[in-house]
Amino acid sequence: VPLSLAITWAAAFLLTEAGAYSYKGCNVNVPVSNIISDHCRKHISRMKQCRVDTSQALKSSPWFRFPYPLQWGTPVFNWKMALVMCVASLISSVDSVGSYHASSLLVASRPPTPGVLSRGIGLEGLSGVLAGLWGTGTGSATLTENVHTIAVTKMGSRRAVELGACLLIILSLVGKVGGFIASIPHVMVAALLCFMWAMLTALGLSNLRYSEAGSSRNIIIVGLSLFFSLSIPSYFQQYGISPNTNLSVPSYFQPYIVASHGPFRTKYGGLNYVMNTLLSLHMVIAFLIAVVLDNTVPGSPQERGVYVWSEADAAKREPAVVKDYELPFRFGRVFRWVKWVGL
Repeated sequence: VPLSLAITWAAAFLLTEAGAYSYKGCNVNVPVSNIISDHCRKHISRMKQCRVDTSQALKSSPWFRFPYPLQWGTPVFNWKMALVMCVASLISSVDSVGSYHASSLLVASRPPTPGVLSRGIGLEGLSGVLAGLWGTGTGSATLTENVHTIAVTKMGSRRAVELGACLLIILSLVGKVGGFIASIPHVMVAALLCFMWAMLTALGLSNLRYSEAGSSRNIIIVGLSLFFSLSIPSYFQQYGISPNTNLSVPSYFQPYIVASHGPFRTKYGGLNYVMNTLLSLHMVIAFLIAVVLDNTVPGSPQERGVYVWSEADAAKREPAVVKDYELPFRFGRVFRWVKWVGL
């Protein structure tokens, strides 16, 4: 993926410098609402999505910049958004647990104990707090695509992950790296996301191999979850919007503007905001439908894939578990008194 992204970006850079996306009398920095010429209106979408210099981030970004906590000001707490993010974090934790088990099977290790799972979720929460203090705008969660990376590269060493983390920390100090990422054309980002989300869906469905994937019960649950997770959020996002309306908000922000025009309307504004936002998120609908159906439709433990993967005291009986899941650099000795460390 990085190699194909670099080649495509280089091709887009050459086309931009050659004037392939330049049109006489048209300026890509002029808002669409202020463009009068029909000629420019016709080509403005191609200019914005295919050029590599629309953001001007690569030229304006400094070479070195040291990020620090609270650099964008004091955080503002909003209970409505906090409630939405708590639900999103809960669903992300469920996805992370599945990724932990899938990774352990790929590296031929014992499944993580309940304490190790709690440790992983807790560290993700701590990373989310640090991300909020540094003002990144996004939280921290397990990237499921990395499970596929382990399967392709056959590299399951934690040293590689530690080295990659150190490299990313160093690159965060170089402003030009962020400017380069911001200069990636939108069409390339869309193509990359198509691959990533397709891989994410395939990895999620591959976890069905631990249950009876051919069972009609499981097929119906998976089918209904996928269908309603696509249809219900689309209904909420499109409710109250005229078909001829040109929204200037990117698609990934649409769930957050649903609160102003969603179908859930009561006399309580905060409740309207929370419900309209949650029901416009695809992962929330898929999670709710799957959980409700899996726990209400009768099925055997083997059919549901409900197994005791590992016991809490497995680390005391098997030294191999301690070797695989102990904290790096012997930090486990310092936090041995913390129960959720798990070892």
